Amino acid sequence: MAFVTRFAPSPTGPLHLGHAYSAILAHDLARAEGGQFLLRMEDTDLERCRAEYEALILEDLAWLGLTWDGPVLRQSDHLASYNARLEPLAARGLLYPCSCTRSDIRAAASAPQEGVAFNVYPGTCRGRPMATRRPGDALRLDLAAAFAALVDHDLSFQETGAAHAGLHHIAPDRAHQRIGDVVLSRKGEDIVAYFLASAFDDADQGVTHVIRGEDLFDFTPVQVLLLHLLGLSTPVYHHHRLIRDDQGKRLAKRDDARSIAKYRTEGATPGDIRRMVGL
Repeated sequence: MAFVTRFAPSPTGPLHLGHAYSAILAHDLARAEGGQFLLRMEDTDLERCRAEYEALILEDLAWLGLTWDGPVLRQSDHLASYNARLEPLAARGLLYPCSCTRSDIRAAASAPQEGVAFNVYPGTCRGRPMATRRPGDALRLDLAAAFAALVDHDLSFQETGAAHAGLHHIAPDRAHQRIGDVVLSRKGEDIVAYFLASAFDDADQGVTHVIRGEDLFDFTPVQVLLLHLLGLSTPVYHHHRLIRDDQGKRLAKRDDARSIAKYRTEGATPGDIRRMVGL
């Protein structure tokens, strides 16, 4: 089987050391297996994504000595296709429109049910027919209906990252407590959820091994669920350690002091970057 990885940054700021670690790791694993390393721009946030950041990302990756196979995929070029993939789910009664605001959800969660995470949607609009959807309404996955539709499926995924290594089975009870009826898209605003677009692109691009930070591990069950609902293959996941600052905080795009571009201008070499991130 071909070994295909990808690096999928959002061009909303410069790459920092954490991005470099993830990109180098995915690249090196693919090359060691004689496989492919793909590059994807997850630029569905049309307000924050910038062409200049994408250009800087490409420059940084090339400077690090990374090469990618095929053209760069840009999610902004495929917004309509992501929403189209939801139509068969709606036809099966697995989606419903939701007009709740954040304040509505906070108010409903002021006395949360026992064992249910505070930020899980309380299900206020569950049961609304799709015909009642209005401009601006979110589209949510009816999690209970989705599990019922997949009752004969083995909902599991293989994880190779050190923190979560092993075979993970997706339990309905835990999913209801931790995930709930997640938003998949918002009508009229061309907004699609990160985990939806990412999962579809991984399947469409033939990605066999998803290499990403362990902060994204909790997205995995809902992605696996969506892949099964649409009859798509599930990749192997590897959630790696995060690169942190001196205070132990995860690096963020706003931390320009650790951007790859700044290290480059200060005379660092690609080898220096690899040593900084422990490779």
